[in-house]
Amino acid sequence: RGDRRARQARRAGDGMIEGLARLLDLTQAGMAAWILVPDKMDDEESSLDKYGPFMATFVLFFIAEIGDKTQIATVLLAAKYDSLIQVITGTTLGMMLANVPVVLLGKLGADKLPLKGIRIACTILFAGLGISTLIFA
Repeated sequence: RGDRRARQARRAGDGMIEGLARLLDLTQAGMAAWILVPDKMDDEESSLDKYGPFMATFVLFFIAEIGDKTQIATVLLAAKYDSLIQVITGTTLGMMLANVPVVLLGKLGADKLPLKGIRIACTILFAGLGISTLIFA
């Protein structure tokens, strides 16, 4: 009787894993298709543009970072360590170390990058990931 329940639980777990793998396939296929759609650069100013690049970046990053893995890691570090100032300083410097080179590279090379080629390469990458998950998962 116990063995039967264990087998049923394993089958249910296998079904859930299979379902998650299919969801991952669909997500990757969706990303592959979405990447092909070029970003629209509006000539109109957005509501944030009138406040300048600092406020636009601040607000957009604040919204984008809510609940992401970096924020969760920061919460865990703040709970683990008593020094709030060191946790804040460490997370701020870590984010700067990760983001400053990207901003600089973006500023220097954005006009020179072949965006169509990058979109096609990313589409192939996501489609390949989706296909490999479909075949091997």
